[in-house]
Amino acid sequence: MPDWLMVALQALVLIGSIFMGARSGGLMLGLWGVVGTLLLVFLLQCDPASPSTDAFFIVISVVTAAGAMQAAGGIDWLVQKAAGIIQKNPSQLVFIAPLTAFAFTVAAGTGNIYFALLPIIYQLAYANGIRPVKALALSAVASQLAITSSPVSAAMAAFTSLLGPEFSSTDVLLVMVPSSVVGLLVAGFIAKIFGGPDIADDAEIQAKIADGTIEAPRPVDEFLKSDLPPQAKASALIFLTGVMLITLMGAFDGLRPTIGAGDSASALGMSPIIQMVMFTVALLQMLLFKVKTDSVMTSTIFKSGIISAIALFGFSWLANTFINNNQETVVQPVADFVKDNPWAFALALFAVAAMTTSQSSATQAIVPIGLASLSVATVIGMWPAVIGIYLFPINGSQVATVATDQTGSTKLGKFMINHAFLVPMLVALLVTMAIAIPLANIIV
Repeated sequence: MPDWLMVALQALVLIGSIFMGARSGGLMLGLWGVVGTLLLVFLLQCDPASPSTDAFFIVISVVTAAGAMQAAGGIDWLVQKAAGIIQKNPSQLVFIAPLTAFAFTVAAGTGNIYFALLPIIYQLAYANGIRPVKALALSAVASQLAITSSPVSAAMAAFTSLLGPEFSSTDVLLVMVPSSVVGLLVAGFIAKIFGGPDIADDAEIQAKIADGTIEAPRPVDEFLKSDLPPQAKASALIFLTGVMLITLMGAFDGLRPTIGAGDSASALGMSPIIQMVMFTVALLQMLLFKVKTDSVMTSTIFKSGIISAIALFGFSWLANTFINNNQETVVQPVADFVKDNPWAFALALFAVAAMTTSQSSATQAIVPIGLASLSVATVIGMWPAVIGIYLFPINGSQVATVATDQTGSTKLGKFMINHAFLVPMLVALLVTMAIAIPLANIIV
């Protein structure tokens, strides 16, 4: 069989698996990645690569700890505190709500924590007369943009493992966090000015209020004074302490155990540290607060996290196998093109993220190609392009946001991409990359 035909068949399997996974969604997203790997190995005689087991177990450890925190009431405590912060200056909700969603995801390592904030943001916007889409759409975007700023996210684990041992998550965080915050603030300014009329001036919303279609907003005090389990605060603080420990050990090699001896001695890598710390946090939650196993496994964060872990495992295995078997025929020519056209790397990240709806999968598939031709600093600066998962309105957080907004101001659109999240996502992404690329070249 000619080499070009073999490569074409392998690419067809890769693209077909991505398409079927994106179309099927849920648990099947990752399973299609494994099936694609099976086809490459058994039918097209490819040598199987190794899946990203470190990243896989990081997801498992983080969602286990977060699920235990949710079962103990810790997430409810965090949400209550978030409501208090947001309500202190309701006129600035369009800035405070996205930054709160961003901070929650950075700490938890998963954008799924946004679901707990979603009704709070909507009710606070509605109760204060603010057009809900202004805060909701950007908050949803923030919860996903924050994945590239979280020291405990699966995407970060995958990304830093590809960068090599001389780079840590701290190097990435020093670039991503300030760049993303500025990107969200600019997007918030655009939303506030051009996001449409607020509730008092919107005839459509006023008509819904008049005919009783929209329920009256819940009193803000319900969020600020609701009863919580006695251990809720302690549960949240234990989880956040674990995240802080991971961040500090990522920043300072001296805090990590040394492995090896002599010239081969080095600080223990961050992947096992994240796993050990997060699993320990989960155990502490269960022992101290008598959290039952079933409560952890049925928590929304744990269930959605398992799906994300399997998606990461399946597509990293598929992407690694395709890339490893086509270094000369595909990777190098593409890398040469990217070297002359760096924008193509960001576009490829964005497109693959849109197709797989997985930032981790896009990272695994495309970042190695970028590293073959671009500087590490440029790759870091362009990495936020994995927010392309929001190009099509098929992400669970997008659908949930639209369903929560009873006013109808947050829309999915009729033509797939003309949805409420598109402009906030593009503005936040472009501003973030515009700052991150030069900043990375200074820091890294």
